[in-house]
Amino acid sequence: MSEWSLPQLFASLHRQIDTELNVARDALNHPGTKGDTSEAIWIGLLKTYLPERYCVCSAHIVDSEGVFSDQIDVVVFDRQYSPFVFDFLGAKVVPAESVYAVFEAKQSINAAMIDYAREKVASVRSLHRTSMPIPTANGPTAPVSPKHIIGGLVTLESDWKNPPLGDALQSKLDADPCDLKRLDLGCVAAHGIFGFDVGTGVNGHTTSLCATTTFLLELIARLQTLGTVPMMDVRAYSRWLDS
Repeated sequence: MSEWSLPQLFASLHRQIDTELNVARDALNHPGTKGDTSEAIWIGLLKTYLPERYCVCSAHIVDSEGVFSDQIDVVVFDRQYSPFVFDFLGAKVVPAESVYAVFEAKQSINAAMIDYAREKVASVRSLHRTSMPIPTANGPTAPVSPKHIIGGLVTLESDWKNPPLGDALQSKLDADPCDLKRLDLGCVAAHGIFGFDVGTGVNGHTTSLCATTTFLLELIARLQTLGTVPMMDVRAYSRWLDS
């Protein structure tokens, strides 16, 4: 009988990320450095454990109309059908068609941070996305409609107490039903996860001793349901070369 334990592996992964986030909060005094380190921890988690079809970084998103999103802390995107990515000394720009999910990474969740994350998510979802027929051995398939972009917020702690994930969080998540600003999935590493159930149309939250692992597996499950992003129209971007 193998001595490996799946519960122990899941718990160990959570402890690793939780410890790193706590060190970033407690040991780093400069707010910018603390924020950059927290982003890097979440990006590192997703880079390591998401399937290889997904790329992860901090970036701005741009569409073929030349409109840019706000800077996004964590972007999960595709490189198979959307190969255009600008990268200069760490400043990255990703085409809107390639985006699967976007997250803001903060130290703590509260009402203001939820509003802030909603605006960041909306700045991405509002961008124009093209779609092209996909060549196959049996001929081109029809262009697919752009998929819903998963949006969320990941933090270490909650500013709400007794409980940290409770009625105050629920009321705030329910306060804005606008799909453009909806937070689909979030993680409070010290306490649990929250998310929107598309089937029921209800926001919910779950406490967990392994919150980061729970969040990771739920994100993978949601990405699986999205399938593949549309193939972008590269020529729609190339027209800007002579502008």
